[in-house]
Amino acid sequence: QVQLVESGGGSVQPGGSLRLSCVASGSIFSSYFMGWYREAPGKQRELVATISSGGYTNYVDSVKGRFTISRDNVKNTVYLQMNSLKPEDTAVYYCNARYFDFYWGQGTQVTVSS
Repeated sequence: QVQLVESGGGSVQPGGSLRLSCVASGSIFSSYFMGWYREAPGKQRELVATISSGGYTNYVDSVKGRFTISRDNVKNTVYLQMNSLKPEDTAVYYCNARYFDFYWGQGTQVTVSS
């Protein structure tokens, strides 16, 4: 069982930045495939970014050039740096870990509004 705890959400004006963090349990974090998803009101949960155990990253087109996913295997933490935020980025953001199964955090709210 992998437990995930997100933090770093909040309210920000358009053009602002936030950094989300997700701490994972377990001694083999470096083997986990990690990702960030988001779910906006009335919409399906969508994949935002992923990072493999080897550090390879992938992003949904709408966040390319604005968001950066990274991981610190010593701290068992994955990050999502979000810059140039737009109102359409408003959603609950969920951390995801894949290791023989899917694991989810509880989510953290990000609101982008003037």
